[in-house]
Amino acid sequence: MTSSLQFQKITSENEFPSWASRDRLVHFFHEVMQPYHDQIPDIEKALDYALVSGRGQGGFLMLAQEKDNLVGALCMLQTGMGGYIPENVLLFVAVNPDLRGQGIGGKLIEHSLRECKGAVKLHVEYDNPAKRLYERLGFQSKYAEMRWVPEGDQA
Repeated sequence: MTSSLQFQKITSENEFPSWASRDRLVHFFHEVMQPYHDQIPDIEKALDYALVSGRGQGGFLMLAQEKDNLVGALCMLQTGMGGYIPENVLLFVAVNPDLRGQGIGGKLIEHSLRECKGAVKLHVEYDNPAKRLYERLGFQSKYAEMRWVPEGDQA
C-alpha cells in the first residue's frame, strides 16, 4: 500500500489539507498512539507550539497520505537550543494500526529528519514496540529521564 505514499509538511494553521483538519489530526494522534497516547489538551498544546514561530518555539507536522487518506502523522518541535539539549524533539509519531508493518512509520520519520536542522531526540517507553524502529533508524539511548512533579500536579 505504500507505493502511493505522499508527505505534506505543515508549519502553520492555514496549511491543513481538507483530508486532515487540525481537529482530525489531534484525534488521530490520541487514538492511534494508544496505549502510549497523550491526552487531547496536551496534543493540542503540542500542535500550538509546533505551529508558532518564535524564539525557542516552532516545528512542523508531517502528514503521510494515500489517496487523500491520513495514514500517518508526526509532530516535531524545535527547542531553540543545541548540544546537550538537541535542536529538535520528535514528539509524536502515529501510523494507522491497520497499516503498521508496511514501512510507513520509518518513511515518515526519515522524511521528517531530512527537514530538521540539528540533532533530534525523542522519548519512548521501554516496552513500546516502536523502540526497535527508532534504533534501526539510528536513534540511541543516551540518558535516563527522571522527573520531579510538584504534589498535586500531573506528570
